Amino acid sequence: MGPVDVLVIGGGPSGSALASACSSRGLDTALLDPAPDRPWKATYGMWSRELPADLPASVVAARAAGRAIALTEHQLGWDYAVLDVPALQAHLADGLTGVRILKGRAVGSPARGVIELADGTLLRSAVIVDAGGRWRPLGSSPSRRTPAEQTAYGMVLDADAAAPLLTAGDALFMDWRADHGETGWPTFLYAIPLGGGQVLVEETSLARRPGFPMSALRHRLHARLSHHGIRAPENVATEKVWFPVDQTRHRGTGSVGFGAAAPLIHPATGYSLAASLRLAPVVAETLATHLPAGADAALAAARKAVWPRQAQVVHGFRRIGLEALLRMSPEDVPGFFEQFFAMPDVHRWTYLTARDDLAGIMSAMNCLFRQSRGPLRRHLVTSALRRPLTSNDTLART
Repeated sequence: MGPVDVLVIGGGPSGSALASACSSRGLDTALLDPAPDRPWKATYGMWSRELPADLPASVVAARAAGRAIALTEHQLGWDYAVLDVPALQAHLADGLTGVRILKGRAVGSPARGVIELADGTLLRSAVIVDAGGRWRPLGSSPSRRTPAEQTAYGMVLDADAAAPLLTAGDALFMDWRADHGETGWPTFLYAIPLGGGQVLVEETSLARRPGFPMSALRHRLHARLSHHGIRAPENVATEKVWFPVDQTRHRGTGSVGFGAAAPLIHPATGYSLAASLRLAPVVAETLATHLPAGADAALAAARKAVWPRQAQVVHGFRRIGLEALLRMSPEDVPGFFEQFFAMPDVHRWTYLTARDDLAGIMSAMNCLFRQSRGPLRRHLVTSALRRPLTSNDTLART
């Protein structure tokens, strides 16, 4: 294959959306993935207000009113949209008509504009985009620090069976009640409708360094279900979630990171798809505009499109918030989220969704600080001044 304008590594939702957007703007585009026809298995959701305008209604499997439970229950006032994953994959595949689909695994970049595959094949492109998810084959060298990871274990239940946990028409963003009957590291229940009379219930560890074990999450979910009189069928479909929430920004030489590889993952929620879908046309337009001036100009402009200065600062503040959460004693976590969900709607929304609203993030953090009591205030301040926690396992023993 001869050189192309844009080579996107990673055929997941983020990579597919960007490849499609680049092709639609007249760029000669290729998409590389080890298994480009593999069905996507993860569950994807976002707040309805985040849905891209060009996403067909058929891609949304269910909508429900968001609520959360910390010490008390909170109606969030926002609808949650759960995507029909096969429909999403088909929709994004339709946009790849003019894209060259390549099967292979990228292992490195021996020279600028060149990708080496595991079988020794070399591919050339003016601009290379690493959308390889958490693995990001062209990203920076892995940090020596143990990653902070979000982990979850879930089951797909019939909606009638899950009724004690999830009221019809609702999406349970977080339920911090310890209905699993255990003390120690805090986990919460995430429960959402999938459409078609099915519900996903997941026992979730928001972030821990290292991640909370999957076996412990599975045990807690079964215990939580039993507490509510729910018995999971023997052949129940399950979902396992395990990814880092604190990767450094992608700094691969001669490439730009996109999607979870950027990382566009929100350090406080783990969400990234909404940001990726919104940014795909922006980055594609940037590449189309700057490629006539050369590959270096296009690459530099694309990096700025993914990480404008304000987005970098906002992400940094959220990383500070992540470290504060990691250092929080388990018994204080539900109370912290009680304070968070008690904030005015504008502050909750900005903190959970806005990538580059620096003024809004500062206002939200100031609001949380003002309404917090002394111990939480001190914890938030000292966490910002300390080095990142080495391990929650070490902290638990001190």
